[in-house]
Amino acid sequence: MTMMKTIALIPLKAHSARVSGKNFRSFAGKPLFRWILDSLLEVESIEKIVINTDARGILAQHGLVDTGRILIRDRKPEICGDFVSTNLIVADDLAAVESDTYLMTHTTNPLLSPATIRAALAAFEEARNRGIADSLFSVNKFQTRFYRADTSAVNHDPDNLIRTQDLEPWFEENSNLYLFSQASFAETKARIGKHPILFETPRKESADIDNQEGWDIAETLALADINKARTEK
Repeated sequence: MTMMKTIALIPLKAHSARVSGKNFRSFAGKPLFRWILDSLLEVESIEKIVINTDARGILAQHGLVDTGRILIRDRKPEICGDFVSTNLIVADDLAAVESDTYLMTHTTNPLLSPATIRAALAAFEEARNRGIADSLFSVNKFQTRFYRADTSAVNHDPDNLIRTQDLEPWFEENSNLYLFSQASFAETKARIGKHPILFETPRKESADIDNQEGWDIAETLALADINKARTEK
């Protein structure tokens, strides 16, 4: 079966509110943005990677310019800023670059592997061909006891405890990746369509760097993998 045309989208801005300059800061030996970019470049079925940014000059300082597979788009002033919805940025890219499938991810997901990206694309294509899905988003799976702030139970009965592995699983949107089409985005004005499927990413790869603590944890995992690879050579 022929794979549908896939375009990857990466929004990337110069400013970061919680971790200063994080997109360009060195993470386990290379700028943070290079981690997800390098993983996407290893996925053969991704035809082009579109980087929507207000930081073309900073990217150039780090050696990144337009190539056959990388398109850097200058972000329009009206969709710049910390409080602009990501969906507005995605809509701008979709209007400029046509594709059968769009894969959207973030620079803050440095541990996401090419193998996991390929698996997500395969799962989405199979589900779409069967007519059961118009989009896919990545999740973390939890089977544990949740409580509200007032200590009332959310998903279990404290008077009738069962094993956590027997609890109904709950899923957290982890922002690692989204797969969708022009049609599904047009229907909801969002990355998640009306008929999405969940895709569980490996917990070790599911870091979404949101603050300094998240950075430290993700970098520790990345360095451990680098050291392991060196010792296995």
